[in-house]
Amino acid sequence: MNEETAGFSSLQETLATHFKWFHSHPELGHHEWETTARIRDILMDAGVEILDTSLKTGLVARIGGGGGTVVALRCDIDALPIAEATGLDYASKNGCMHACGHDFHLTSMLGAAMLLKQRESRLMGAVKLIFQPAEETVNGAISVLASGALDDVAEIYGLHTTPDLPVSMIGVSPGAVYAAVGSFTIHIHGKGGHAAHPHECRDPIVALSQIVGAAQTIVSRQTSPFDTAVLSFTHVEAGNTWNIIPEEAFAEGTIRASGKERVNAIMERLDRICKGVQESCGVQIDFHCELNAPAVNNDRELAEFVKRTAQELGFKTGPSSLTMGGEDFAFYQERIRGVFWNIGVASPEPAHNPCFIANPAALSAASVLLAAIAEKSLERLSSVE
Repeated sequence: MNEETAGFSSLQETLATHFKWFHSHPELGHHEWETTARIRDILMDAGVEILDTSLKTGLVARIGGGGGTVVALRCDIDALPIAEATGLDYASKNGCMHACGHDFHLTSMLGAAMLLKQRESRLMGAVKLIFQPAEETVNGAISVLASGALDDVAEIYGLHTTPDLPVSMIGVSPGAVYAAVGSFTIHIHGKGGHAAHPHECRDPIVALSQIVGAAQTIVSRQTSPFDTAVLSFTHVEAGNTWNIIPEEAFAEGTIRASGKERVNAIMERLDRICKGVQESCGVQIDFHCELNAPAVNNDRELAEFVKRTAQELGFKTGPSSLTMGGEDFAFYQERIRGVFWNIGVASPEPAHNPCFIANPAALSAASVLLAAIAEKSLERLSSVE
C-alpha cells in the first residue's frame, strides 16, 4: 500500500462495525426495509444527499454538484434464503444470509461515500451511488434504470467479492466475465392410471426422462466446444406414491452462456426436444423460457483504467474470476459504459454456500478503490469534453 491508501486505515474500524450489523440483519430482495433505513441514516449522518426516486427499497445518493459530468458506483443490498452456518459471532439468525457478499459491497460503498464526501469540493462532476435492491431476483437493476436516476450517467462501476483471490487483491478483465442467464419450465400433461397398466396411461415421467436425457446433448453435441455454455435441470416433480402413474410432471432449470444469443439458441433446441417428445409420447408439453439477464461485458478501455487505478494505489491485480453465474449489472452496461470488478475476500467456501464468509479486512481497500475510480473517471471525462 502507498501512503495515500494507508491514510485511510482509520476507516476500517468504522466499516467493520457497519458490516457486522448488515451481515446479522439480512433481508430478501424488495424487502430490504431495515437495510435501506440503516444505509440512509449513515449517509445522512455523513452529509450525503439522498435523491428522490421511485424505488421502494434501496436508494440512490449523489456527491458533487448538479450538472456536468456524472459517473455512478453500484452495489447490491439483498440477501439469500439460506440458513447461515458460519459460526460467526455476528451470524444471521433469521433464516436468511448474506451468502454472496452484498453486505460487503454495500459497506464498501458507504466507505466510498465517506471518502468522496471529504473530497467533494475537488470532484470534477458528480458521483451517483446506487444501493440496488433485488439483485438475486435479477430485476433490481431494471427498477433502478426505470426510475430515471441514471439517465445522465456517463460511466458505471461495480464490485463483487470473490473467494478465489487473496484478501484485497483486485481482479478485473475485459469482455464477458459473468454469463447471460436464462430459465425454463416444462409442464407435462399426460394420462394417469394404475402402475400395473401403463399401456392405459400416457406416462409423463417417461416423457420427462426423455427430455432430461436428450437435453444433455445440447451442450455436449450441439454447441461448439469453444463456446462456454451450461444447461442444468434443478427442480423435478412427479407423482406422490409408488403404484400410481401421475397425470402430470414438472421440471425447471437454467441455461448459462457467454452471450444472450447463445442462451436463446439453446432454448430453441430445448423447445424442439420438447415438441418431439410430445409427439412420440402422446402427452401435452408446455415449455416456457425467458432470458433473465444478459452477460456482464466489461468495456476494454475502462477495464484497463480500473486495473491501472488499482495498481497506482498499491493493490495487487489479476484477471477477474470468470463465472457462469449471472449478474444484473449487465442491464446497466447495455445502456452505460462500465466495468464490474472483483475483490478477494478469501472465503473458505464459495458464494451461495451457508458457510461463505467475506473477510471484512478488505473493506477499506474496496472503499478506497471505489472512491478513486469515481474521482479519476470524472477527471478523465472532464479533460476530453
